[in-house]
Order: sequence, then structure tokens, then C-alpha cells
Amino acid sequence: MIISGFIIGLVGSLHCIGMCGPIALALPIVGNTKAKLIISRLLYNFGRILTYTFFGFIFGLIGDRIKLFGLQQGASILLGSLILFRLLIPQKYSFTRIRFLQNALSKLKQEFSRMFGKNSMKSLLVIGILNGFLPCGFVYVGIAGAIAAGGVFEGAAFMALFGLGTLPIMFSASLFSSVLSFKTRLNFRKAVPVFSFLLGILFILRGLNLGIPYISPKMSSLQTSAEIDCCTPVKK
Repeated sequence: MIISGFIIGLVGSLHCIGMCGPIALALPIVGNTKAKLIISRLLYNFGRILTYTFFGFIFGLIGDRIKLFGLQQGASILLGSLILFRLLIPQKYSFTRIRFLQNALSKLKQEFSRMFGKNSMKSLLVIGILNGFLPCGFVYVGIAGAIAAGGVFEGAAFMALFGLGTLPIMFSASLFSSVLSFKTRLNFRKAVPVFSFLLGILFILRGLNLGIPYISPKMSSLQTSAEIDCCTPVKK
């Protein structure tokens, strides 16, 4: 399950280059050597992966609580349903239009502008960290996977691999002015909803406990009961 985070990130990186590509292409130049250019771009991408890993840790904690109480099947079905439901909602009804979130996004953009004005290695790292907080539907899919991973460290590892999956394309985009033509990027972005749909179906199938290897493996209720019993204080 955890390794699928890398696959999701790798496939979704073609979506990332369309959404975050302009930021990667506009990164300030630090130093006048190729080595410094490469290091600065790696720092930017490391910042993004750091934020994704943080998300995985936080939402993995939620997944850990869900697993502890034996609710992972229902949670998997719910997450899959939410992914499918999100595909049906028009963009104008996105939750990012909530006033509180709009204000937070406005402050985030102001910090972006401030960091872009500083030509330093540290600013590139901060830009990457801030980039990870930008609203992104595909990151939300990754977060759903972190919850389904069922543990704090599993969730963090899932999102770290998710970030590493986006690295090849995003690193290339931050180095070169054009990795893929606009038309090619647009075509790949059109394929992202299809991939999200398949992922939502996969989450639902996992929750249905059908006993299909890798797709819907049989979850043992005995294991869940043992985990709960193990954490239940013994009355004397």
C-alpha cells in the first residue's frame, strides 16, 4: 500500500507540472554555477516533499486511530466515495472559496512574493515548503492514501514516497524552461481525473473486503480485536 504513494506521485506529477510548473520555472537563480543551480532546485523540491511528509504524519495519525477501532474498511469506502464525489463537483464550488481559506491563501501568496525577492538557498527551501501548502486536488488524493495507510509512520512514508514520485518531472521543470509542450501537458492533465476515478474505486474495493489479492485483500477482524484488547487497560 505504501509503495503506491510513489506510483500516485509519479503519475500525478504530470498534473503538478501544469499547476506548479509556473512556480518551478520562475524560481530565482542562486549563484552562477551549474552545481549551485542543481542544489537550489533540489532544495526547492526537498521543501515540497517535507511538507507532504508532514501532511502524511498528521493524517496518518487519523488513520492510526481509525485502524485501532477497526473502522478502516468503512474509512476506505468513505475516502473512495469522497474522491469520486469531488470529481463531480464543479470547480466553482471548491472549498478553497471559503473566506477563511481565501485569506490564508492570500497570506501564503504574499510570503511567496517575499521569498522570490531573496536570492538565497534558504529562500528556495522555504518556497518549496510553501508550495506544498498550495491547494491541490492530487495532493488531497495522496492524503487520502496516507489515511488509508493506517499509521503515523506509514502515512508519513506514503506521502514522502508520493513527493519522491513527483521529483523527476518537477526537478526537470525547475531546471529547464520546457520539458513538455503545453499541448502534451494539457492532455496529461485531462487524464488525471480518470486516474483519480480509478483510485477512488480501488479505495472502495479495499473497504469491501472481497478477498481479492492486492485489490481488496481480506482484513482480519481478529487482528483488529487483538489490537484493541492490547490497548485496553486490564481491570484489577
